[in-house]
Amino acid sequence: MTIGIATDHGGIELKRQLQEYLEKEGFSVKDFGAFEYDAKDDFPDFVIPLARAVGAGEVDRGIACCGSGVGASIAANKIKNVRACLINEAYSAAQGVEHDDMNMICLGGRVIGIALAQTLVDAFLGAKYAALPRQLRRMGKVAELEK
Repeated sequence: MTIGIATDHGGIELKRQLQEYLEKEGFSVKDFGAFEYDAKDDFPDFVIPLARAVGAGEVDRGIACCGSGVGASIAANKIKNVRACLINEAYSAAQGVEHDDMNMICLGGRVIGIALAQTLVDAFLGAKYAALPRQLRRMGKVAELEK
């Protein structure tokens, strides 16, 4: 599985730690930046290229960080075929994939630490979309909004 990862200055340390963790766990990681701390950078400059890669199927799933995770989530959801959510607990990290076909998780680098982030990412990456008829119907309605 190839995982895309991106952040602005607000999540740079969390991104670095998660990238190391994912590579240690055997995942291929494509880094969309930021590559160094710059207090003046803007999350859309990194999150949007990641979201486009997720939406186009160039990476299997995406992990976006910013200070709170909110801006990353807002930006990512503007891209077709992206279903991104700000996640702060493990139930939604898995359930978002299983029921709602979430393909991008957003985390707050100033809100959570690496131990919780690893738990959330493990739940996110370990989950599979169930694609039950009711879920397909619901997600079909969401996909219609992108047309």
